[in-house]
Amino acid sequence: MTSQAPTRILGIDPGLRRTGWGLISVVGTKLAYVDCGVVTSNGDLPLALRLRELHEGISRIVQGFAPDEVAVEETFVNKDAQATLKLGHARAIALLVPALAGLPVFEYAANLVKKTVVGSGHADKAQIQAMVMFLMPKAEFKTADAADALAIAVTHASHRGAHAIRRRHAPGAVAGPGAARIAAALAKAVAKG
Repeated sequence: MTSQAPTRILGIDPGLRRTGWGLISVVGTKLAYVDCGVVTSNGDLPLALRLRELHEGISRIVQGFAPDEVAVEETFVNKDAQATLKLGHARAIALLVPALAGLPVFEYAANLVKKTVVGSGHADKAQIQAMVMFLMPKAEFKTADAADALAIAVTHASHRGAHAIRRRHAPGAVAGPGAARIAAALAKAVAKG
């Protein structure tokens, strides 16, 4: 019997001031805590320099831990448009760094993360932290941002199978002369509307 190699998943909870990150290892359905922390930026610096700090920090994490896959939380749009825009900038860095490293990047809505980890899309931070500790008793996080990042990684671990199925059944995923004709016909039908 051959043993399955572990998959290392990096979860990222983007924020301009604090970007949480959490790394887990997955074999089948078994989760194991690897490490977590927070990348920070200096609030006194101009936006471009703060984004550079985030880029450098996330780059160190990606290079140092060599994850196989990355999961990033989607932006939550709130009433403060300026705050949402700044969060979007930080999120872009969180998406860009692993993409530049050639890693597959997946995105998850905050409600899906809460529902996957806690069972309720309206769970609070204390509930998320308690469930992360329940799922991975060796997890050591000092901030809610790091715990959230671990929850994002756990969410991806739970949804990896669905992503694999979608990739296998996506147009162009099947090889052969018939597959190309079918994909072209589907594209043509969609274009006609």
